[in-house]
Amino acid sequence: MAATLVLNDRMSAVGTLAAGVAHEINNPLASVMLNLEILAEELRVAQAGLSAERVREMSEVVGEARQGAERVRKIVSGLQTFSRTDGDRRVPLDVQAVLDLSVNLAFNELKHRARLVKEYSEVPQVEADEARLGQVFINLLTNAAYAIPEGQAERNEIRLVVKTAKSGEVIVEVRDTGRGIPESLLGRIFDPFFTTKGIGEATGLGLSICHGIVASFYGRMSVESVVGKGSTFRVILPAAALAEHPLSLPPPPRRSKLTRAAVLVVDDDVMVGQTIRRGLAREHDVTVVTSGKEALTLIEEGKRFDLILCDLMMPTMTGIDFYAEISSIAPEVLDRIVFITGGAFTPAARAFMDRVPNPRLEKPFTAHSLRALARRFASKP
Repeated sequence: MAATLVLNDRMSAVGTLAAGVAHEINNPLASVMLNLEILAEELRVAQAGLSAERVREMSEVVGEARQGAERVRKIVSGLQTFSRTDGDRRVPLDVQAVLDLSVNLAFNELKHRARLVKEYSEVPQVEADEARLGQVFINLLTNAAYAIPEGQAERNEIRLVVKTAKSGEVIVEVRDTGRGIPESLLGRIFDPFFTTKGIGEATGLGLSICHGIVASFYGRMSVESVVGKGSTFRVILPAAALAEHPLSLPPPPRRSKLTRAAVLVVDDDVMVGQTIRRGLAREHDVTVVTSGKEALTLIEEGKRFDLILCDLMMPTMTGIDFYAEISSIAPEVLDRIVFITGGAFTPAARAFMDRVPNPRLEKPFTAHSLRALARRFASKP
């Protein structure tokens, strides 16, 4: 028990650090991705004055940069998801999406040891905590990788299978072509402190904790293995009862006629604010400030905004504080606030976002989603 508590403390500390790193990456990443999208649009407009070869080269450069930024986004998304430390939050989940996030984080361990093959079938959602289920999948993926020697990736395979059982349960299998586990040890594989690795290489708690997590979701785990041929670890989870969960909150009311919106951007990161302004300036009138106090001053002076994009986690005055102040001085503005988030939620911030009906824009976001949001809030002339 003491060792389990120590391990949990370490995981919590690492999770907090990872969440903070993800949050700090998301600010510049949001700006980079949005600027690349805008640059691609400008290139399409300007291509008339360039040779076809030059346009092709420039398009490739922008495309490769966007692909690289998208890879970073997926990694950061996984860090945010699996580093949460605010307890068990069970919701209906797409297991394929959670499995893919896990692959993104574990891929460096996999790529030198085996080819990764995905065999996904359409399955119902399961009810689970995304961070804890991701922890299970990452553990199984890294275990599969460590069962295979490095340097023979072309000869070995890690196959991920997602399918539905006849009972309606969701089955996730992680199959490897590694060294396998002796039959005499299979009955102990989920026991606490039992490990097939050498002394000092593992605590023997990983699979035991995974087994406990899956059991807490009313699921079960099993393993099949043949020495010299590989192992299959299986996670079986009941399908979610979707009818019991309320639908997401409705979007803000649409205006009868779309026109230029007056948009206020409140973000302490100057680069993010200016990039948002650049992305919206052709269609809307954008004001950018770097603090909640500046935004409050504008509203108190009588400035009217159709949409207020407000960063949730800012120094001195957070988005939560800003919302509270607006509630007092201009409550009619509350439904025009959309919170920009980059992760690293505190428990208070998460409770706040669960409580208020305002939409959320996750960093990094696309120019398309940003403009679509602004159009929804555009006022009558």
